[in-house]
Amino acid sequence: MTKDREGAAVKQSSKPGFFYGYVIVASAFLILMIIFMPPGVYGVFFEPLVKEFNWSRTIISGAAALNNLAFGVFCVISARLCERFSPRVVVGVCGVLLGLSYFLMSQMNSVWQLYLYYGVIIAFGVSIYVAILSIVARWFVKRRGLMTGIAFSGLALASTVGPPVMSRLISTYDWRPSLIILGIASMVIMVAASQFLKRDPQQVGQLPYGASVAEQNAPIARGLSLNEALRTRQFWLISGMYFVFLFCTILFLVHIVIHAIDLGTTPPNAANVLAIYGVVGIASVNIMGMAGDRFGPRLTSAISFSLMAISFFWLLAARETWELYLFAAILGLSWGGMQVLFSPLVAELFGLKAHGVILGAAAFGGSVGATLGPLLAGYMFDKTGSYSLVFIICAVLSIIAVVLALLVKARARGEKVLIASKH
Repeated sequence: MTKDREGAAVKQSSKPGFFYGYVIVASAFLILMIIFMPPGVYGVFFEPLVKEFNWSRTIISGAAALNNLAFGVFCVISARLCERFSPRVVVGVCGVLLGLSYFLMSQMNSVWQLYLYYGVIIAFGVSIYVAILSIVARWFVKRRGLMTGIAFSGLALASTVGPPVMSRLISTYDWRPSLIILGIASMVIMVAASQFLKRDPQQVGQLPYGASVAEQNAPIARGLSLNEALRTRQFWLISGMYFVFLFCTILFLVHIVIHAIDLGTTPPNAANVLAIYGVVGIASVNIMGMAGDRFGPRLTSAISFSLMAISFFWLLAARETWELYLFAAILGLSWGGMQVLFSPLVAELFGLKAHGVILGAAAFGGSVGATLGPLLAGYMFDKTGSYSLVFIICAVLSIIAVVLALLVKARARGEKVLIASKH
């Protein structure tokens, strides 16, 4: 008999039965789909906001930049809250905040409201992202990459379904009613899915999938603390990779629709660029998750960043709609590999003792990139009338990230956690 993280007594059962980890993955799929909707559809609202308020692209990009910076800070806070309180409660509250934020955005008339509602409140609502990944990682030892990939399919689905659906809603009802519809749907789905969450297998008397006999007595407790992880080179390499990943990805999500419209693509076809990115991403997170399990996250990440570099070099010359679609497909393939591998990589290098907090701290480096990317793109377009230099920057940064991925130390066979230098 043991006690779960919330103090309830649970019995470790050895009888085979349904593994609750699959319910966790299904719940994570739905939650990640909802929390990725804001960055996934923000670019679709770009043109309506420019037309109605005559705001510059720098101003609108600035709200996305603030959202990503606040997201990085809030990720660490929400991960701590999920370790201290029930994930069902924390995720449910975030779902309510997310739905409320969309409603408030539907009523906005000034820049400060955009920055507060989208830049801050929505950022807290979606910051549960890291905690959800940490929960999935705790339920699986074997197939961790695959299961993380299945959960991440929710994010890819948001990119697939969200932009064309929101584009159709905006064209039919205008952007304000569309935000209200999005808010209601987000709140209902996220709050409902949160009720099935369990922090770790002990809460239902089970063990992580694939846990060895030696790991059965303490499958969660092993690993480094955040302070120990911060003193390793591996943490800073992962943070650098996260920076490049979100710099390029969020820049793309915010600006690609209006860039495609500038090139003469119709708004529905421009939204389809995001949809293709999402469709390929759904396949990619699962394929790359399995590849990470088989070949290791380091090599798979390097391949993914190589594809990202190729995609942005291609985008420099893309003018036709089909060329934009091909760009989105290549970027979607690279996105899946990078997105799905960060959580397993952190678990492999630093263990599960403080997995959520360490992942959140590394993700803060990504948030800095996500802050700078769209803001820089908006500023440079306002100054030069072109995104070309920004696309070159993305391609070069992607090549640098390939090197960073290859420098991450591979885990030695049989070694469960990277040992801090002081040990």
